Amino acid sequence: RTSSRMSQHQNDQKTMSFDHLLTSTRRRELLQNLGVGNGSDSFSLSPFRTAKCNVETATSQRSIQRANPDILRPIFDRFASKEVKGKKLMTPEDFIRGYLGLYTEENYNKETIRLLASAADTTKDGDISFEEFCAFEALLCSPDALYLTAFELFDRNASDTISCDEFEAVIRHTQPLVDQDFDFNSDFIKRYFGADKQRNVNYHSFCQLLHDFYEEQGIQAFKKYDKNGNGTISSVDFQQIMTTVKGHLLTDFVRNNLIAVSGGGASGHKVTFPYYAAFNSLLAKMELIKRVYVSNARGNLDIEMTKEEFLHAIQSYTQVTPYEVEILFHLSELNHPGRKTLCLKDIQAIDPERLKRVSQMDRLINIKAVHHKDERGFGTALLESGYRFLLGSIAGACGATAVYPIDLVKTRMQNQRTSGSFVGEVMYKNSLDCFKKVVKFEGLLGLYRGLLPQIVGVAPEKAIKLTMNDFMRDKFTQDGKIPLYGEIIAGGTGGMCQVVFTNPLEIVKIRLQTAGEVQQAGKKIGVMSVLKELGFLGLYKGSRACFLRDIPFSAIYFPAYAHAKLATADEDGMNSPGSLFCSAFIAGVPAAGLVTPADVIKTRLQVAARAGQTTYNGVIDCARKLLKEEGPMSLWKGTAARVCRSSPQFAVTLLTYEVLQRLFYVDFAGSRPTGSELATTKTIQDESSTNPDHVGGYKLAAATFSGIEHKFGLFLPRFETTK
Repeated sequence: RTSSRMSQHQNDQKTMSFDHLLTSTRRRELLQNLGVGNGSDSFSLSPFRTAKCNVETATSQRSIQRANPDILRPIFDRFASKEVKGKKLMTPEDFIRGYLGLYTEENYNKETIRLLASAADTTKDGDISFEEFCAFEALLCSPDALYLTAFELFDRNASDTISCDEFEAVIRHTQPLVDQDFDFNSDFIKRYFGADKQRNVNYHSFCQLLHDFYEEQGIQAFKKYDKNGNGTISSVDFQQIMTTVKGHLLTDFVRNNLIAVSGGGASGHKVTFPYYAAFNSLLAKMELIKRVYVSNARGNLDIEMTKEEFLHAIQSYTQVTPYEVEILFHLSELNHPGRKTLCLKDIQAIDPERLKRVSQMDRLINIKAVHHKDERGFGTALLESGYRFLLGSIAGACGATAVYPIDLVKTRMQNQRTSGSFVGEVMYKNSLDCFKKVVKFEGLLGLYRGLLPQIVGVAPEKAIKLTMNDFMRDKFTQDGKIPLYGEIIAGGTGGMCQVVFTNPLEIVKIRLQTAGEVQQAGKKIGVMSVLKELGFLGLYKGSRACFLRDIPFSAIYFPAYAHAKLATADEDGMNSPGSLFCSAFIAGVPAAGLVTPADVIKTRLQVAARAGQTTYNGVIDCARKLLKEEGPMSLWKGTAARVCRSSPQFAVTLLTYEVLQRLFYVDFAGSRPTGSELATTKTIQDESSTNPDHVGGYKLAAATFSGIEHKFGLFLPRFETTK
């Protein structure tokens, strides 16, 4: 479809030039779908029977927009070498070898070139006109382009149907039929073409025929090698059948292990027909196998499943038999000897469609530091920790800045005394009143008192917490799984390590945050004055309370976050940014609330006591005096403010941390963030051409011809046979 309206005269001329091609109702339907003849801004295209393709469909399903014929015209003229009555035409060699760049070898097979070019040659006259060139571009945008293209290869007389003779003539040119003969007088052929083989098949019947044909050829080959008729063949014969008839279903790994897997699956190196059928059925169901694995993995694509776990997972899929599962795990064991589990790499080795990991976000950086896990050394682990530390620093700074005003209100509420002789001590009724008074008397900037040391300190604080948690989780993870106690220890270790940075940061921040409560004439309190007053050892005042708060907090928070991610992931185990934020926010509520008493004690120990205020000598002394003078509820002061500060802070921090890991991805062959990748099947779109002359649907032309071979087994010979 063109982007601008062509003149009616030009449109009428182009339509008349190929009206003789309209030989069926379905072709006319295609033109209507493409907008031809209904007054829309479109270009008249030669119809391909069932190619119901329009711009919207092509764009939404294949992400390939139709090419403008004004762009296709100069490309066509440049590659067309033939001219008849002033009209340029492409020969099969022009189209396949010249334009598409396929079969460029000197000794190319001429019949193969003719067959492939016939997919675009609607009139089957041996040449391709510009109208046919544009029509094939439309076909390539169709969601069922593979089957449509195959149908065009077999429809040798443009009759919109395929006869038995046409089918046999083309299929005999493919490599599987050269290697293994086929009985075209079999009941299988007669069921499709009739007892006299005179019935033609339409497009949909052809699709089913093509799907079933190589299954039938495999059965005929099995009968051929089963000379005694007892339902068994040798492993060597099994290998011969699989590599010739079923070669399109085999990866290099499976091809190289056919004898090994078949010898282990049947005694005496004999392959029974049930084994043969189960093996082929398994290869045909690998997409379903992948789906079961991904669904069970819940975003953790490094997980390894045992046979029992997999059998339990497929209970709702009756089409997968235990025999097929047995073969699957035998193949996976051959892929990594000594381990009787199934992982994503095993599926990738078996699946002929080649699985790929898909990141939920487009990566700005994608670096593979290590190609295999065995290459990881101390230096790689150190680099990985440094990478996590850097991203954790940025994430921590973002989280702290986002909620700093809430943190200031929380600190002032916790420091407010309900007893003592200090005049004006009870300043705030509640958190909202505190917020209003800070803004009123200290201005908006008063909400950010002490932000600078907070950012300077929080970057390494959050970085070391996140890095140590990830590091310890890696140590406790086996086969992609981590026990609950491992999650708790990993989180607690991260909380313990962060105190080295947290305590100095907290005491300086608290002194600055409370400095505005009571004005001290002639004395301006800043970072340097606080550091000078405290000294080095003073920076770690209240560190015991800090340990008492941060270790339980992290031990609760990180396991809760990991399980919340699983609960909020989609059916493929993927976590969207919204899911990450909600998970981190939810995990922060119990973690922040339950450790509030430790946070209150830490605050009281670190705040500079003024005249008339109670002083404390350690954690236990502080707890006793708080209970005696202010009651049990004093230990829960500021709980709401703490939850309102910690939950969103860690939500922003963890969201930023995980998003940064997805955007700036470096593969150290270690564990990946769960829920960040999806295992999916590569599509034709992934193999689109980068040639600037291949525009619109022609970006997928070479991949489509390749897909016909690997999906249907229609391997055409590349070279002329040497006689």
